[in-house]
Amino acid sequence: MESARHAHPPNLGTLARAYTKILRLRRAGAAPAGGGGGGGGVAPDDDDDAIEKLKLSAKLSEAPMERFFMPEPEKLQFPQHKQKQKQKQKQQQQKASFSEQEEAAEALLASVFASVSAVKAAYAELQLAQSPYDPDAIESADRAVVAELKRLSELKQCFFKKQLPAPPLALPAQVEEQRHVLRTYQITARKLESEIALRDAEVLSARDDLRGAEQRVRALEARLRPGRSLAALDDLHLSGLNPTHFLTALRCAVKSVRSFAKSMAREMESAGWDLAAAAAAAAAAGAGRGAIAPHPAHRRFAFESYVSRKLFSDFHRKGFNVASLDEVGTDWSRRRFFDEFTELKSARAKHFLDAGAPRSPLGRFYRAKYLTLVHPKMESSFFGDLDQRALVSSGRGFPDTPWFAAFAEAARRVWLLQCLFFAFEGEGEGEGEGEGEEGKVTERDRIIFQARRGERFSEVYMESVAENGGGGGGGGGGGTSPIVGFTVVPGFRVGRTLIQCKVYLASGDGRS
Repeated sequence: MESARHAHPPNLGTLARAYTKILRLRRAGAAPAGGGGGGGGVAPDDDDDAIEKLKLSAKLSEAPMERFFMPEPEKLQFPQHKQKQKQKQKQQQQKASFSEQEEAAEALLASVFASVSAVKAAYAELQLAQSPYDPDAIESADRAVVAELKRLSELKQCFFKKQLPAPPLALPAQVEEQRHVLRTYQITARKLESEIALRDAEVLSARDDLRGAEQRVRALEARLRPGRSLAALDDLHLSGLNPTHFLTALRCAVKSVRSFAKSMAREMESAGWDLAAAAAAAAAAGAGRGAIAPHPAHRRFAFESYVSRKLFSDFHRKGFNVASLDEVGTDWSRRRFFDEFTELKSARAKHFLDAGAPRSPLGRFYRAKYLTLVHPKMESSFFGDLDQRALVSSGRGFPDTPWFAAFAEAARRVWLLQCLFFAFEGEGEGEGEGEGEEGKVTERDRIIFQARRGERFSEVYMESVAENGGGGGGGGGGGTSPIVGFTVVPGFRVGRTLIQCKVYLASGDGRS
């Protein structure tokens, strides 16, 4: 703002000099007339000037003292300065008005966003109420949507008519918007949870359907091959256990052992092995002494004998005499063995190869038997490395290969057979002499046996696996009984029931 111009007050020094000069003139006028040439008189003109100055000095002395001070600034403003000040005030007013309009527009925009968020939340709630159908929730959500749409329409009319309401604060509208956004997320989460529950229900229903289909398949298989499937042991109770159930489980185990032996023979052939020499070595190991060369058509029996001998080793001892299964040998009761059999007999083989399987009793049984049955040179020859053996021995898991899956199925069936074997601690099917106290099956009545090479064939204890013994010699001729070459599958005695062992005859005719 420009400073106002002020009138300068009279100079006091000039007044003092004028006053002194007047005094001098008075003293000169008071001097005696005719002072001669020496007396200097005052010319009339000079007197007039002196009188005028004296009058001026008198007027100044009569003037009030406050006139000599600086006047107030507002009394000295000029029209131009006043105009600029008015313009500045106008600009300030315009700026304040623009700020208010800007705040009103910001609040309006925040209200629009809040209404849109409310519409989204209400629409999400409307969708959620449709499945499952909830008429009350649908009606409530519909009213909320209509109310928010009306509010948006009102805000639109205010904007077009430029009739913005009094500028509220934008912060409450922003808070309301975030609240509706959070509500939308919560509704979406509830919807996803509902969909997950629906999917879980569908999965459970599909599992029930699958379980029913598997039961029907097992029933058909049991009808097609009576006693050849574990489906015949469904709904089995410990009190109704009898040796027929054990015979059914044994047939299933022998079937799996035969399948793995065929897989092993195929791998040998693919690796370029001499099958005749391999079969002779397997038969010699099973015969106990000497060597025997099975007939070419019967080499598979030698491989079955090898696999069966490894898997059934220490079958008569709880936990197969495996160090890692000590708790099975000491803590498991008859009921515990039966529960293990019931739990595992219907499960898929893939279930026992999961991450937690190696730490289970069955998983530890897998590991011990695989390392015994599959020699490192055999695995290296089949697959070119020892990766599967390393994974099994580490205890971290099991290989996901067809080779190990076939082994695991055979081992699982043998494990189930032993569980059923040791469940026969209760009353046997036949009671009478030779049994334990109170008709209980004793250790003497629950045995596993096999025939050694060179023993005479006995129809009571043995069953021939082939119509002709073939090959190996060593039998007597001229109507003598054939002799045993090697045992393919061991025999069992449960109570008074005797299950024959399966043998390969060294000479003569094999009879079943």
